[in-house]
Amino acid sequence: MKLFAYIVLITLIIGVSACDRTYYYGTPTTPTPTPIPTPVVTTNKIEFRVIGNASSVRVRYSDPIDGLNQTITTLPYFISFTTDQKSMFLSLDVTPLGYGLGTTAPFIGAQIVVNGSLFREATSNDFLMGTVSINGTWRQ
Repeated sequence: MKLFAYIVLITLIIGVSACDRTYYYGTPTTPTPTPIPTPVVTTNKIEFRVIGNASSVRVRYSDPIDGLNQTITTLPYFISFTTDQKSMFLSLDVTPLGYGLGTTAPFIGAQIVVNGSLFREATSNDFLMGTVSINGTWRQ
């Protein structure tokens, strides 16, 4: 029985000494990393809107990706893009190319909308086929 007690005692001593325990007292020697805040990037939605009763129009507008764009289209005409710029020059020109034969009250409207708010607007209601132009530098 004594032999059995010695074997159990030796087994316990070997088992306890085989455990690897590390104790830290005080402050750790390596500093804890500070998280780097991610920058907040806000995007702005720019919309060009053209409405009216002309049978066709020439639309010219500028955007930061393609520069000056021109298209001949029917109405209504809407185009939008998003940008992370804090300011930019925006321009929109609309020229009516013709009205239908039954048109008695011509109308053309051009709008620049930024983030859902009207930035610039112009209208025309004559048969002279003049260009409606709006532009300006938008700043956030």
